[in-house]
Amino acid sequence: MADHGVISTLSVCRSLAACLPLLALIACGGDGANTPPTPETSGSGGTGATSTSESVGATGGGGAGASPTGGVGGGAMSAGSGAESATTGTATGTGTGGGGNSTACTRELLKSTIDAYFEALAAHDPSTLPLADSVKFTENGKALTLGQEGLWKTAGALKYAHSALDTETCSSASQAVVPDGSMDIPLALRLKLQGQEITEIETIAVRPGDYKVSGQNFASNTGAIIASGDTVKWEEPVPEDERNSRDELEGWMEKYFWMFPRGVCNTVSNCKRIENGGGSFTCSAGASCDPGQPGSGSPALPPRLIFADVERGIGVGFTMFMGNTDMHMFKMRGGQVYGVSAFLGAASSSGWE
Repeated sequence: MADHGVISTLSVCRSLAACLPLLALIACGGDGANTPPTPETSGSGGTGATSTSESVGATGGGGAGASPTGGVGGGAMSAGSGAESATTGTATGTGTGGGGNSTACTRELLKSTIDAYFEALAAHDPSTLPLADSVKFTENGKALTLGQEGLWKTAGALKYAHSALDTETCSSASQAVVPDGSMDIPLALRLKLQGQEITEIETIAVRPGDYKVSGQNFASNTGAIIASGDTVKWEEPVPEDERNSRDELEGWMEKYFWMFPRGVCNTVSNCKRIENGGGSFTCSAGASCDPGQPGSGSPALPPRLIFADVERGIGVGFTMFMGNTDMHMFKMRGGQVYGVSAFLGAASSSGWE
């Protein structure tokens, strides 16, 4: 995707060398108390831990009533609106603007397809997957032959994953830790289904050296990704009286990308944001919450695709950032954001423009 934005990340920096990674101190003149992640000197850390499973009950307060887009004049929060059924829903579109899906899409279908994908990946054999004849597969923005190239040749058994399940678009997004040979790496996965068959598979496999900003490598921390399952509680369902609507979740992500770094709104004081597990900055570091709304002018980071899991309170967005293809996730309840995680890998394009 070409970056047409006149409000680009480069434009908010006095020089390219002054830019830090996306989730660190992005704007020049930001909070000088923060420093960027340590430049990469070795492979990703973190081993062990099993895949997360569906859990029940959310913890912590919500602050219901706050506008998810923040600022003066923000709309009132309609807590619990747009709540998604745990088992039913209908897909209405595709991640790339394709036609609708008349076959019922359920959370269980999406979850079982994610599980099946990781099992097939570890076996290096996609033949067990419900693939559409026209299925498209990319790794780091490049279209590859499924099962024969990329991580499909070297992956081991899944160590950890948290996922967003969107029955309205019949799409899922997962941020995972998977062995690449003997080294654990971050892996982002997006699956799109139509007629209960997989039509789109988008992955970002972040190997050492795959995430660069201004020519500098930034290391992954797979241990921090695994730990975020306990601290952010990605997969815990949000209580119904604290749930945000689909429009509110998608609106937060849209403003984040469109007005970046001025659209980071309604984050709790202990909200952390990580890039491939690295960094662990407060969500407001180097950022601000402008009272305006996206829609006028050109976006700083053009959003390619945004969807949401209302039940878990997860928003998902895809964009390009300074030569990296990028999947963002955030966790929201009661109009407040409790964690932000980005998986980024070097790519000339996302492969889905």
